[in-house]
Amino acid sequence: MSELMSPKRLLQILEDNRRLTLRTIEAFPEEALFHHAVPGMRPFADMVKEILDIEAGYMKGIATGSWDYEGGFPEVATKAALLAACRAVREETRAWWPRLTAEHLLQADDDPWTGYRATHLERLLYALENEIHHRGQAYVYLRQLGIEPPVFYRRS
Repeated sequence: MSELMSPKRLLQILEDNRRLTLRTIEAFPEEALFHHAVPGMRPFADMVKEILDIEAGYMKGIATGSWDYEGGFPEVATKAALLAACRAVREETRAWWPRLTAEHLLQADDDPWTGYRATHLERLLYALENEIHHRGQAYVYLRQLGIEPPVFYRRS
């Protein structure tokens, strides 16, 4: 893994994206965050809980080899609690991160949840793609609500 995508650089990309996701959460009125959806889709708060479950489960498994994660965040029912959960999961990620070397990220095995063979890097990229996908759905919700979403290009 070159400097182009070192573990340190990967974490920075994840951090930049999470800041945008946090601003997206903050843009929602609380009621809409937990209840606004279109048919066949979930409210953004439920999508964020999924984002957090994937991050927390993958990070624990990648860092320790233990894949016995049980998440869900059922206690999260307010915007403040959702933002706090986002901060807590990311703090956990930062705590596990020093264990991730380039060599470790390139190790491949069968994913315990999907069954597909993947490297740890591919798992983290999947988690990032999932977050971006759901944030895009949230942008549609915000526009439906007459709210201008956060500018996409601002990551700091």
